[in-house]
Amino acid sequence: MSAAPHSSYKSKTIAAWLALLLGSFGLHRLYLYGWRDRLAWLHPWPTLAGLYGVQRMDQLGQDDRLSWLLIPLLGLMLVNAALCCIVYGLKSDEKWHAQHNPGLQARDSGWAAIIAVIASLLIGGTSLMATIAFSAQRYFESQVETEATNSPAQT
Repeated sequence: MSAAPHSSYKSKTIAAWLALLLGSFGLHRLYLYGWRDRLAWLHPWPTLAGLYGVQRMDQLGQDDRLSWLLIPLLGLMLVNAALCCIVYGLKSDEKWHAQHNPGLQARDSGWAAIIAVIASLLIGGTSLMATIAFSAQRYFESQVETEATNSPAQT
């Protein structure tokens, strides 16, 4: 989306914290670009699908194949939100104000944006590693089950 002139001040710190805490639902994009941002409206669907996968696994157990496909979506959306927080928090104040606050009085973001970046690195890294581990475990378990059913019985 292009950076259209905004009438209100957009805080880098608020955008970073929104990305970290609610970014998987696209609230950081709604804050920055408004209700007409199409990408913001695409964020909730994979997040909700991933949450549905978690619910299915809780109810049906680890053998539910649909949950295998849905849960990584949640992990990827959490990682995406953490990455957005890192990009927002580490962008220089000058570039931030040129993009999101043209013509408005620039303000320093302070340490709160950097603390959001640090929290994002912790949460995003954990989410990414958990998503990779879960997906790999499910894949390899399904391969073992396939080999067990296809191989002749040993006597």
